[in-house]
Amino acid sequence: MARIAMLGSGFIGRFYADSLQGYRSRDKIVSIYSRRTESARKFAEDYNVAHYTTDMEEAIAHPDVDIVCISLPNNLHEAAVLLCCKHRKAVMTTKPLGRNGEEAKRMLQAVEQAGIFNGYLEDLVYTPKFIKAMESVKNGALGRILWAKSRETHPGPHSDWFWDMEQAGGGCILDLGCHCVEITRSYIGKDIKPVEVMCWADTQVKPIDAEDHAIGLVKYENGAIGQFEVSWTFRGGLDLRDEVMGSEGTIWINSFLRTGFDMFTTGKGADYVAEKAESNTGWLFPVGDELNELGYNHMFMDMFNALEGGRDPKETFYDGYVVNCILDAAYRSAKSKQWEPVQLEIWRGRTGVTKDSHLTEYDADHYLVKEEVTHYGAKKVILKNKQTGKISEKVLS
Repeated sequence: MARIAMLGSGFIGRFYADSLQGYRSRDKIVSIYSRRTESARKFAEDYNVAHYTTDMEEAIAHPDVDIVCISLPNNLHEAAVLLCCKHRKAVMTTKPLGRNGEEAKRMLQAVEQAGIFNGYLEDLVYTPKFIKAMESVKNGALGRILWAKSRETHPGPHSDWFWDMEQAGGGCILDLGCHCVEITRSYIGKDIKPVEVMCWADTQVKPIDAEDHAIGLVKYENGAIGQFEVSWTFRGGLDLRDEVMGSEGTIWINSFLRTGFDMFTTGKGADYVAEKAESNTGWLFPVGDELNELGYNHMFMDMFNALEGGRDPKETFYDGYVVNCILDAAYRSAKSKQWEPVQLEIWRGRTGVTKDSHLTEYDADHYLVKEEVTHYGAKKVILKNKQTGKISEKVLS
């Protein structure tokens, strides 16, 4: 059983609480911190939490607490992490780890120097579809991974602090790009170093200082490309999609907006349908089990099993640090309009990785370009001569 201090009583804190106290059915939130007394009290009532407070350190230092779950605005993550280090409490935090790479590095170094368990709550690499897709990638079903793309778009976040640059640290790149970067990085290989980023970003719709729409490319040392598309301007709900392309296959994933569950309603009796749904009338696309489909159940199972087993979870503060550094490069690129290097002062993956060969042997004299069966039944191959470079085709039958 894990006894948890929840820091934050808002949207994500309640999502976490629903999963924390429901999935394994043996974990319990024993203390809740909120910046407002009424919010802390209401959360305590709703989730049967014995202790509530508006003093963050009091919640963390509570003698019954084994692990702290941070679901606070971005600008409060570091202060909360340092208090966890002070009181030697295991900690897991919502994404992004920090507002920038430097902030993330300080948190990473702090938890490692304190020797405490640390988990990075990147839920979208724990979704059932992602887990299944990763199994196929690891088993070689797609061959050599060439390109991975992740898209997250919706009409904008729920709370006021997201829209404030000082509290949030950025706009949709930081809020949504952190998901997309870790998804694509996982498919390409988390031991492969990201080297540079090209990013376009703009403020197209919202009356804010931060960007509300962005597209970026992340180049990796082995030649693979990660791509992210993020927006707070998309109308129609929450759109989560991934694509992975390899030398031997392709995966397409639609995680939320098109799930095979379609419903039409005039709105009579309708209330909450799905996260970021913009309407409760017309054709709607509900999600059968949001906690599971968004990865929360598998994420917390991994966190607590790792804590109990004395091992690292799949996602740690180190992963959050790498993601923050990639996003820093994206922000620099959006300003410079050029490829910008990823500045990683701490790198624990492979080094000196070269681009994998794209040449496939056909015979002693040729490389294989393509093989196919035509609509009239003929089998043929397209070949390239190794010496002359000449392209030719050969009909096999």
